[in-house]
Amino acid sequence: MSGFDEVSTGAPTPDEEIDHRHGHRERLKARFRDAGADALPDYELLELLLFRSIPRRDVKALAKELIRRFGSFAEVLGAPIERLCETPGVGEAVATDLKLVRAAGLRMMKGEVRKKTVLSSWSQVLDYCRTAMAFETREQFRILFLDKRNGLIADEVQQTGTVDHTPVYPREIVKRALELASSAIILVHNHPSGDPTPSNADIQMTRQIIDIARPLGISVHDHVIVGREGHASLKGLQLI
Repeated sequence: MSGFDEVSTGAPTPDEEIDHRHGHRERLKARFRDAGADALPDYELLELLLFRSIPRRDVKALAKELIRRFGSFAEVLGAPIERLCETPGVGEAVATDLKLVRAAGLRMMKGEVRKKTVLSSWSQVLDYCRTAMAFETREQFRILFLDKRNGLIADEVQQTGTVDHTPVYPREIVKRALELASSAIILVHNHPSGDPTPSNADIQMTRQIIDIARPLGISVHDHVIVGREGHASLKGLQLI
């Protein structure tokens, strides 16, 4: 017997760390498979995504830090790549993977909207617009161009502005609708402040577009403003 007793430091060995990480990942994947995404808090769903980008280290702390910085799972995916990369542990490759997941989700939602008449699937349209725009850091002005049956012909971002203003040119909007043979449009823009309450300028601009479009047989079904705190419909508020 040796004259020295083996002393344990309590710290896991590298092999134990790998075993623990592997076990945690498998348990989290199993919970996702068995109970679905709704059973996981935001940071754990984000962990599952980060597993793919960062295969060889624990990502729980990083997932929690991203949620803390940006506020929610959706806001992490909606954050610009340069801001994501400001987070220690997030490089360009990880940020690109996160943006790819967001792009895939948007493409899927857009495909679902295209299959149906827009006005009969209004909740899906709102979900798509909020996902696409609510967490943007600059104002965007989007137009949904519809045919006579209210099917989606095109979905285009016409302008991108600053944190609180987007230049809008009503005659250019109507001109584009004529080019696409669109008989109706839905206007959408975001408020990066989070509050979707329409401003006086929003209301006046919408009425100007309506006045130019109406004589040409183009209807403006609505103007929807989206933000992190929800959405506002000018038609629903009886402002148009």
